[in-house]
Amino acid sequence: MGLFGGIFGGSSESKKEDKILPWIPLQSIEQLNEIEIKSKGKAQVIFKHSTTCGISRMVLNMFVDNYEFKENQLDLYFLDLHTHRDVSNEVAIKFQVIHQSPQLLIVKNGVTVSHVSHGSISEVNLEDYI
Repeated sequence: MGLFGGIFGGSSESKKEDKILPWIPLQSIEQLNEIEIKSKGKAQVIFKHSTTCGISRMVLNMFVDNYEFKENQLDLYFLDLHTHRDVSNEVAIKFQVIHQSPQLLIVKNGVTVSHVSHGSISEVNLEDYI
């Protein structure tokens, strides 16, 4: 496999099996109230993703590759911010964060306890919030 194959994925035989996460699609503003309420029982995680950004795709892939939690440990929401721009804007208002992409928010007890963007997402230890 050449240099570009190693960087960009290479042949299908070298790819590991795709990992499926328990994503909950975040598609409506009403879900934000649900997230706030559910955060009183367990951490709620929102991953904001830009489908047109290569950096966002790379960070998402790293997040997926490193995710090792069970569904009952936290709820994991996925927000396609281009399709649901209104929801993305409301996330910024409700959870008091400046919009960025990609962005990861952790909500506990109704408030944002952590939010990071870009490469810093890989540095968050979700275990700290369980």
